Amino acid sequence: MTQDSPEPAMPPRADALPAAAVPADPPSTEAPASWFALLRGDVRCVLQRDPAARSLLEVWTIYPGVQAIALHRIAHALWRRGWRYLPRWISFAARGFTQVDIHPGARIGQRFFIDHGCGVVIGETAEIGDDVTLFHGVTLGGTSGSPGKRHPTVGSGVVVGAGAKVLGPIVIGERARIAANSVVIEAVPADATVVGIPGRVVARGRRPRHGFDLDHHLIPDPVGKAIACLLDRVAQLERERGLGTDDAACHDCDAVCAAPQSQPACEA
Repeated sequence: MTQDSPEPAMPPRADALPAAAVPADPPSTEAPASWFALLRGDVRCVLQRDPAARSLLEVWTIYPGVQAIALHRIAHALWRRGWRYLPRWISFAARGFTQVDIHPGARIGQRFFIDHGCGVVIGETAEIGDDVTLFHGVTLGGTSGSPGKRHPTVGSGVVVGAGAKVLGPIVIGERARIAANSVVIEAVPADATVVGIPGRVVARGRRPRHGFDLDHHLIPDPVGKAIACLLDRVAQLERERGLGTDDAACHDCDAVCAAPQSQPACEA
């Protein structure tokens, strides 16, 4: 745009318009998949990621995460066409039936899996890529009361552990892992692992060898590592100064003490 070009007129804010005048989302340039094709992908991905799933019939009929996403895709299609009350009513009914609360405005990609389903909340402006897995108790929430983008954008292949909270208009990179009960308030790079409150990146560039990375027991423990490094450093200083362990000072403690084992060098 040149300096002489007139500035485009700013459209009115959505919250300043009456409900009937709120415009629908702009149409996508790509031909969307049908509701049944999307749901079929959502069902089949459960068999790949949940060893407890025995059959397609079981997944279709008694998996609340599948039922919640099926109803959401109907509500979202209506939302994109400018409907407002009916999609919210469908979302309300789905929450009562499945205990999964997904706003009809949320954009969700293909092969989306909510394991167990109970207590999952996904906000209006959240965007979720393909092949994403959420466990129970996950919140993709907002941090602002003003209109506009206020919920996370989750890249493809992300795994979010049980009870984790991802808050604000941040970006979670593709294939990232968020540990259970973490609170993430800053952007996460691709292929990273986040642990803690607030969430911290404890591993970068880790990719699964086979399929989806659901090995939550292999997530690093930053607190344990820090304590191990401190014990190793204390032992090293004691050796340098010729100091021995004073067992007499521990006579009131009934714990079994042992010399700290050698730990790998601490990362800066």
